[in-house]
Amino acid sequence: MAVGERPLLSNRASSEISNDRDLAEEDALLTGQRTSKSTARSWKLWREIGLFVWAVIATAVVIVLAVLYQKHQDSRDHTALPSGKRNLIFMVSDGMGPTSLSLTRSFNQFRNGSPWSEQLVIDQHLIGQSRTRSSSSLITDSAAGATAFSCARKSYNGAISVTPDHEPCGTVLEAAKRAGYMTGLVVTTRITDATPACFASHVNMRSEEDRIAEQMVGDYPLGRVVDLMLGGGRCHFLPNTTEDSCRSDNKDIVAMAKENGYNYISSRSDFDALKSGAAVNLPILGLFAQTDIPYEIDRRNEEDIYPSLDEMALTALSALSKATEKSDKGFFLMIEGSRIDHAGHHNDPAAQVHEVLAYDKAFASVLQFLENDSTEGIMVSTSDHETGGLAAARQLHDSYPEYLWYPGPLANASHSAERLTQEYQKFLSTSPSEDAIVVHVQEAFSSGLGIKDASEDEINNIVKNPNSAQYGFSDAISRRSQTGWSTHGHSAADVNIYSSDPKTAFALVGNHENTEVGDFLRDYLDVDVESVTKELKEKGVDLMVEGVNGTRVGWMGPMPMEGQRLDGQNHLATYGGDFRRRGLRHGEGCGCGM
Repeated sequence: MAVGERPLLSNRASSEISNDRDLAEEDALLTGQRTSKSTARSWKLWREIGLFVWAVIATAVVIVLAVLYQKHQDSRDHTALPSGKRNLIFMVSDGMGPTSLSLTRSFNQFRNGSPWSEQLVIDQHLIGQSRTRSSSSLITDSAAGATAFSCARKSYNGAISVTPDHEPCGTVLEAAKRAGYMTGLVVTTRITDATPACFASHVNMRSEEDRIAEQMVGDYPLGRVVDLMLGGGRCHFLPNTTEDSCRSDNKDIVAMAKENGYNYISSRSDFDALKSGAAVNLPILGLFAQTDIPYEIDRRNEEDIYPSLDEMALTALSALSKATEKSDKGFFLMIEGSRIDHAGHHNDPAAQVHEVLAYDKAFASVLQFLENDSTEGIMVSTSDHETGGLAAARQLHDSYPEYLWYPGPLANASHSAERLTQEYQKFLSTSPSEDAIVVHVQEAFSSGLGIKDASEDEINNIVKNPNSAQYGFSDAISRRSQTGWSTHGHSAADVNIYSSDPKTAFALVGNHENTEVGDFLRDYLDVDVESVTKELKEKGVDLMVEGVNGTRVGWMGPMPMEGQRLDGQNHLATYGGDFRRRGLRHGEGCGCGM
């Protein structure tokens, strides 16, 4: 071996040393005496035990996190939806945007003398927001908005459950009926208005309310699909030979409904005879007003004439629950607070807050029903759009605005601007003197709106422009409450989504397209909408119906003309029937014997 080189294993202990150590350890085992190695071995043992325990704990944590994550994923999965009998209540607050809630909440706190923390019932069930654009505009109308709910499809403004290529799309209500569910519609406008129409009819233009009435009682490819309808709009069901009709023809749709099995009621006494649903014989058609049921601010003083939204909702819930008591299927019910939208169109803040409060009351009743009912169920609520561009603020002068909004003036109002205008028009029909007209307008401001300081300009504006009186009354109370409006139409604002069960409705938590609301309705009921669409297309291929002036058109009515405004009547004046009353088709009159 060369000088300076060391053996390859020279760094290891010699075999003699190893043997001596092994012998010492054997002696220690026999004598019980510890060797110098015992401490090191003990530390190594405890270190290994510690590592093992740490590994076990870490594994357990990972497992727990995995389970929690899976549960979270399951809550997002449609398989988490109920598999047995169930009820679905879909509520639509037509035209109600987030500011409607702010306005009404502050009004209610002021009126009740309650603390700032007091909320509306609906406030406590907010889960998300919906984006509302249609296929034809960033600002939707109710027809396209409701089509997104009923068909889960985007379509053009004016479309009643038809797609942009003018094909019918099956609705969740129609699919529910095909699957064995009972179905119902409750509204405070005409039952033929856009939102309810989208669940049980298909027309190319929402203004075709006569045709919608026919389809809703079963005169279309699917036959009768609605078991319960409560609302207004009687004029579209009566032949034009009768005084209260607004039809363009002499078809008797009430008679048609009776032939299809419907029990028909039309008065407050008829409604009271239903005994809150206990005495309902389905199917039933209840039409309690010639056109729209009056605003709640007016209706509440006429309870012997018109049922409220809450009363109709409770009656429908009771009747449908009773009818499905022995069935393995539940029911689907759509409830619409319809005239929140009209108050926005009219820019009437006093009418607005009472419509929202009426909706909130019905909302609370639905929650109570679900809590007490033995069948599993859920309520989902949203709006089709916001109306009026409402702001709880208004700049009245060129100077920097005050940060103020006053609910007091709204609390002083006892009538809507609509009702004051109706009474004014009726008064003018008696050909009064100009002085008498001035006195009447002053009294309308004072007794109807609680405005004691109406200016000369405000009075003269209504005296000289009776056709715009409704705007004059609305503007006066809006200015005094410093309520702002940006339009008499709709806006593109996102709208809120609410639910009785945010866990089951987890798919709607957050910000969504309005079509996703329609997806949820379909998935919750587990119904086949596509098969209904197929059936509609197959049965409607060669189906023709009577059109204008005796012409024949497809069963969904005429196509909209190029450049035609599709979103129906403008709601800027009191509804007087439909587009025919206003002569919007070919310049003709209504042709309905009026």
